[in-house]
Amino acid sequence: MKSEKLTRRQAITATSAGIAGLMFGFPFRSFGIKNSSQVQKLAINGGDKIHKTAWPQWPYWDQSAEPGIIEMFRSGRWWRGNGEHVTEFEKRYAELMGAKRCLATASGTTALLTALNVLGVDAGDEVLVSPYTFIATYNVIFAHKALPIFVDSDPETFLIDPKKIEERITENSVAIIPVHIYGLPVDMDSVNTVARAHNLRVIEDACQAWLAEYRGKRVGSLGDLGCFSFQNSKHLASGEGGAILGNDEDLMDRCHAYHNCGRPYGNMKPVTGNQYNGLNYRMQQSQALILLSQMKRIEKDNDVRLANALYLSERLKEIPGIIPVKPASGATRAVYHMYPFRYVKEQFNNIPKEKFIRALNAEGIPCSGGYGKQNKEGLIEEQLGSRGFRRLFSEARLKRWREENQLPANDLLSEQAVTFYQSLLLGSRSDMDDIVNAITKIYENRNSLA
Repeated sequence: MKSEKLTRRQAITATSAGIAGLMFGFPFRSFGIKNSSQVQKLAINGGDKIHKTAWPQWPYWDQSAEPGIIEMFRSGRWWRGNGEHVTEFEKRYAELMGAKRCLATASGTTALLTALNVLGVDAGDEVLVSPYTFIATYNVIFAHKALPIFVDSDPETFLIDPKKIEERITENSVAIIPVHIYGLPVDMDSVNTVARAHNLRVIEDACQAWLAEYRGKRVGSLGDLGCFSFQNSKHLASGEGGAILGNDEDLMDRCHAYHNCGRPYGNMKPVTGNQYNGLNYRMQQSQALILLSQMKRIEKDNDVRLANALYLSERLKEIPGIIPVKPASGATRAVYHMYPFRYVKEQFNNIPKEKFIRALNAEGIPCSGGYGKQNKEGLIEEQLGSRGFRRLFSEARLKRWREENQLPANDLLSEQAVTFYQSLLLGSRSDMDDIVNAITKIYENRNSLA
């Protein structure tokens, strides 16, 4: 049981948090964990839940955008070839993110597919990739008939461990995909140093990292190309949608051509017909209009998320067995698409993570178990056993791949990870206190869950 008395450090933290709360219009409660005399029966066991009100809805709809969208639909100019809205979004998003160029795509997945193609990833190649990520990050590698080489994670940061990249490079390695998962910036200096030394192209998977910053620069333009998603759950949402950022004009011209059925673009030499390789990955005008509307609030909302995330981290680290995420070296701004932490069950009387999550959900705090062990998903063996992969890669190479696909740090991370949905971070300071108090309540009642 922790004392209600504040240390000097806690008092400073509380004061700072209170100032932040005033800045963002949040009510502030004094720092400190409730003692056991205040803790009631767990909600999962029939007690009252801690949080009894609704969390902020996401995505948020701005009704002021409706007249423009209706006008666009009435005009019949719905695809990017006969409207101006996609082009306007590309210009504004590039400016927002500090990049020279932006290309809007149909999804984050199609952005990654386009980037891989333009950077020359081909059948039989190998691509290094983070294992703690959404399935799309390595599915696009398989789609190019290339072999994903998983690099172990750093459990403290939830990100690829730069110290472990070089040992996974082979003579067939052509690219690396660092993932700014949950809007947490990767140590890009370390990634780029290794990439340059081994002539690897760098594709940033920034699908969850809108406005995240590394050494004061926004992610997505720190490698060769950066890819984003605007799927329904994202901070910048249009149902589906994606984008590629880049500073190399020739690369971006080729991206544009590829996503538009191979039609030459910009500085590409004019040809007769569609002579270039390409597919239809275009964004629609309606998606662009929704995104332009959503851009009005993303910076303000991200400020709120960040303030609440920092407050949570200060509060949660006081609870035994709860380890908040640690920013990577060089990360100057995280945007917290999710708020992740590690749950150490040994401190909670060995309550399984799944039961901890159910108990927390019962207290009115929605959460999930994060990403699983992606490097061991069944679809991987399905791909490796396919006729195409058996033609491209020898049995000896695939056997070695299986033997080397051991990622103990990522296994630990996957077993311990718990995440809060990003909409929770748009709540009030009182809401954040409810999160802390709910976890504290579970800790104080851990024996009743054993």
